[in-house]
Amino acid sequence: MRIVCSHEHVPSVVYACTVTNPPALALDFGGTKVESALVTPEGAVVDGTRFREPTGRAATSAGLEASVAAVIGAVLDSPAARAILEEGTLAGVGIGCAGPIRRAEGLVSPLNVPAWRDHPLRALVADLVRPRLGDVPVRLEMDGVAITLAEHWVGAARGVRNAMGMVISTGIGGGLIIDGRMLTGPTGNAGHIGHIDVAGLVGEDTFGDTGSLEAIASGPHTVAWARGEGFGGERGEDLAAAYAAGDPIARAAIERTGTAVGRAIAGATALLDLELVAIGGGFSQATPDLFDVIRRTVAGHHFEYVRKVRIVPSGLSGAGPLIGAGGLVHRAELLP
Repeated sequence: MRIVCSHEHVPSVVYACTVTNPPALALDFGGTKVESALVTPEGAVVDGTRFREPTGRAATSAGLEASVAAVIGAVLDSPAARAILEEGTLAGVGIGCAGPIRRAEGLVSPLNVPAWRDHPLRALVADLVRPRLGDVPVRLEMDGVAITLAEHWVGAARGVRNAMGMVISTGIGGGLIIDGRMLTGPTGNAGHIGHIDVAGLVGEDTFGDTGSLEAIASGPHTVAWARGEGFGGERGEDLAAAYAAGDPIARAAIERTGTAVGRAIAGATALLDLELVAIGGGFSQATPDLFDVIRRTVAGHHFEYVRKVRIVPSGLSGAGPLIGAGGLVHRAELLP
């Protein structure tokens, strides 16, 4: 059979799907939304299979489970998935989830979703797909790991052996690929750069650490700082518009966030000798000037091997987390 698929940043193409070359079911669970789609072995999202539902700080556990079930059900009921399942099954299921996680047990505790603490997301997904797919592999990693895998596979870090992927959105996450392989750590939380401390800046006390990068520089926390300085907007989109209009508070907020991110990247590069950092997530797109601030901050480091790191936007736009979740199945050889 032939189905249509695409990366978000390239035109749709026709993908020849066979029983021996099936897509994976990808699930990305974050602080604002949960998304699911089919992802091909070439790292493209199959058109017509991408669905999302809300998550968030106010959601109940039952509501979150319902959202996960809804997006998975919508994917499996899509015409593309039904055509594939008539001939066989999918390659497996990959789950990227905001951290921290306990990978061995399949448990997740996304910080910006308080209703889930040590929640058995992997088992939930396995139970949801078993009646339709059978006992296919179901793999769980932190979302930063999935994002980094996607960038290394088909995004901005292709061909780079030592890289970090980052997302700046509702939260700040990250993942690492070192010497050509994913570095995930014994619990699955390696690369969680949003929760390292940044010297000289203080953020919001939402999870007990006002000095962490996420508390200072995530989208909501950047807006909260700006509001404390007199800014009247409520969302990251409001801050981006005000920045473009020359609002001095919005400009100070972006400068502050870029400085914090740059300091964190410089520290990570000093530790790991990174070649490249690819940054995605909705708030990373607030203004291209954010990258200028980040690069300028890193350029001030005293070590040349830190200053050499390249800092680039994601090559996959908003599709990166889903492509990376699919990559947990298709590119499992990159994982420990």
